[in-house]
Amino acid sequence: MAGNSVPSAVLYGCAGPVLSDDEKRFFERENPQGFILFARNVETPGQVRALVEALRATVGRRAPVLIDQEGGRVQRLRPPHWRKRPPMAVFARMAADDLPRARLAARLNARLIAGDLADLGIDVDCAPLLDVPVPGAHDIIGDRALGAAPLLVADLGRAVCEGLLDGGVLPVIKHIPGHGRALVDSHHDLPVVEADAATLSASDFAAFRSLRDAPWAMTAHVVYKAFDADRPATTSPEVVRRVIRGEIGFDGVLLSDDLSMKALKGDFAALTRAVLAAGCDLALHCNGRMEEMAAIAAAARPLSDAAQERLARADTQLRNRAVPDAAQQTLDAALAPYWPEQGETA
Repeated sequence: MAGNSVPSAVLYGCAGPVLSDDEKRFFERENPQGFILFARNVETPGQVRALVEALRATVGRRAPVLIDQEGGRVQRLRPPHWRKRPPMAVFARMAADDLPRARLAARLNARLIAGDLADLGIDVDCAPLLDVPVPGAHDIIGDRALGAAPLLVADLGRAVCEGLLDGGVLPVIKHIPGHGRALVDSHHDLPVVEADAATLSASDFAAFRSLRDAPWAMTAHVVYKAFDADRPATTSPEVVRRVIRGEIGFDGVLLSDDLSMKALKGDFAALTRAVLAAGCDLALHCNGRMEEMAAIAAAARPLSDAAQERLARADTQLRNRAVPDAAQQTLDAALAPYWPEQGETA
């Protein structure tokens, strides 16, 4: 069991499908708040369950374990062991014909994803995206978005959040306050958004404002020149406090996007300090590289009292709301006209 009573304000990934001895010792010593899994960590259901248990054993508590299981391009659990899930744009297309049906289908789909995750012990899903893409934006959002209209994105995003909560999994709305205008992929470059504050408030921020009661959110590695011309949201006190906590009104757990993405510049210790100083509750590091994690650990601090309160409040939102056994059949019937490739095994 980890020696520090208050967890560190960091979430880490790990390198492979099983923990190395070095990873076990590192996590035991540093006591991170939680962990995140990627495709490199996933082989079979039994293996994933064992890895989740091993991660939690290093810190001696039921630490949150996250994953990106959106559907479409971004799903770490894939066939043959897990069902292929549609990209979120499918529900936007459905909504153009029948909004109530799309809302139900989005919720059922999320509930079924939650079932897959809960079966493995994973209790936080980094979904849904509330980003509103605009013409000419980079395709990094693309069909991951729930539409191109803020009200529709908020409506379907609410359904996804409810479906995940139905299955006992916490949703993470992302990428707050909005990645839809980015002209470059923040995995590789730093996007800079030129739009004025009024435009951003009316469009990009609107869906996040509608779901400001979500339990968790993930920041965008995006510069919004109207608020801070020098720093992306993740490291900007102005954006976190004035926009995310202020104008949008989000008061849940605020998680940075991955510190190892190329949009961020600087050493990992400095980035960790900047993320936490800006007002994020948790810093996220995903790639499992030990030398980078060690630098982050040296700069990390224990969870703040406010972060602990937000985490506790998020946990109270989890509730099991029964869904009929026919959920998958109902979803299949709803999806058929909009996603003909459903049922494919690869």
